[in-house]
Formats: sequence, structure tokens, C-alpha cells
Amino acid sequence: MLTTPERPQSPVWLVIIRLLRWHKPEGRLILMIPALWAVFLAASGKPPLPLVGVIILGTLATSAAGCVVNDLWDRDIDPQVERTRDRPLASRALSVKVGIVVAIVSLACAAILAFYLNPLSFWLCVAAVPVILLYPGAKRVFPVPQLVLSIAWGFGVLISWSAVTQTISQPTWLLWGATVLWTLGFDTLYAMSDKEDDRRIGVNSSALFFGNYAPVAIGIFFAGTILLLAWLGVLIHLHLAFWISLAVATIGWIWQSLRLTKQDLPNPVYSEMFRQNVWIGFILLAGMIAGSFNN
Repeated sequence: MLTTPERPQSPVWLVIIRLLRWHKPEGRLILMIPALWAVFLAASGKPPLPLVGVIILGTLATSAAGCVVNDLWDRDIDPQVERTRDRPLASRALSVKVGIVVAIVSLACAAILAFYLNPLSFWLCVAAVPVILLYPGAKRVFPVPQLVLSIAWGFGVLISWSAVTQTISQPTWLLWGATVLWTLGFDTLYAMSDKEDDRRIGVNSSALFFGNYAPVAIGIFFAGTILLLAWLGVLIHLHLAFWISLAVATIGWIWQSLRLTKQDLPNPVYSEMFRQNVWIGFILLAGMIAGSFNN
């Protein structure tokens, strides 16, 4: 059932922060990580600091817009899902008009930052916008909507890498593939907590698509991520620090995959493992930076 519309008890600016999910930074950070992987690897660990700032601010603006667009699409579905029923648009703490304004402002901020980039990176930013806007609708018509999200995540790699080199090369595509597979893994994992609600409402998710084989699928996605990152490390001659970080990430992903084989895990465990992937991403980033020097 829809919740009864009521006036927000918190100041509007605090409710807007909740709309942007800035009170849950892990979702913002996990979008930022692949973009940072790309900018540091493309620049051999030493990208221009202004460009790093643009990448960070750009991912924040883009993820903000994505969150608001998602909530606008799902404002009548979210009240029926335990995890999302308190979101500002679902609970009617904010109006649709305010949501649209916030989405436009977020996209405008991302567009302003995009003008700092070279033409190739700029047009990749433009190409990413339809994917971001249409992703929330994918769950209504596409059996694996997390794949659409993964492709959206992958644009961060293409944009950031080309912002340094002005080209897209084989290493770029290896990192893109690793990002897409990693995103499929952690977002399928995250979707497992909503499986019963999604089935009842009639929307799609990769957790429902893979069903009892979801833990196996997640393990395969993580394995593919490891293989592509290893291939990338060999191709661009990354040093020991990278391989240590990849070994740590591999242990983390194996442990998560084994844990998922247990029956009837409580829903908070899936969110916990999602947050662990943020730490894994940053460990890999540290390894990539340290392993890039002297290349």
C-alpha cells in the first residue's frame, strides 16, 4: 500500500540529502571507484589533480541524478518494498516537482564539469545520459536490469581513461569489462535482499533471473573481474603492490561467494557484503596507484 502523504518532519535540505543518498555514501563511492581506477591507471599513477577533482565531483553529480531519476520512476513501487518505503518521494516527504528540479540541477552540474574534458570524454558523458535515465525502467521490461546499471557504471571508466589519453585502447576495454562484471556481481548480491518484494510486485532483477543459481552467478562475475584485472595488470606492467591488492580482493570475493551459499541469510547481510565491496574497490585503487609508478 502507498503510504499516506504527509509533510516532512525534517528540514527540506535534509530530506533532499536523503533523496540524493548522501547519507549512504557507499553507493556514491562505489560509482566513483572505477572512474578513479581508470584515471590513475591511464596516467601511470600521477593524473593531474584538477582532473581527479572533476572526476570525483562528476561522479557525485551523476550518481545524485541517477538516484533522483530512479526514485521518480519508482515512487509508486518503493512504498511496497521494505528497504525503500521511507525514501522521500515514496513517502511523499518531497513532491515530484521538487524531485524533477533536483534531478535537473544534478545533471546540469555534471554537464558543467563535462565541459572541462576533451571532446571524446565529453561525448561519452553525453552518451551515458540515456543509459542513466532509462536504467530505472529496465526492471520493468528487461530480465537482468543490473546489466544496464553495469553498462552505466562502465561509462565512468571510458570517460575517465579517455580524459587522460584522449583515446580508448585495449587496456581501457579490459578495465571496462572488469567494472561491468564487478558491478553485476555486487548489484546482484544487493538485489538479493529485495528478491521477495520484487517477485511480489512483478519487477525484474538479476537475483530473480538467476534464482537459486544467483550465488554461482555472483561467483562467476567476481572470477571474471579477477581475470580481466590480472590481464590488465600484465598488459600495462603493473608492479607488486597491484598484485597484492588483487590477491586481497580475490580472497574477499571468494569469502563472499562461499558465504552466499548458506541458506536463509538475513537481509542485512547482503547490504553488509555490498559495503565490503567498497573497501575492496579502494584496496584495488591503492594497489593500482602504487603499482603504476615507474611504468
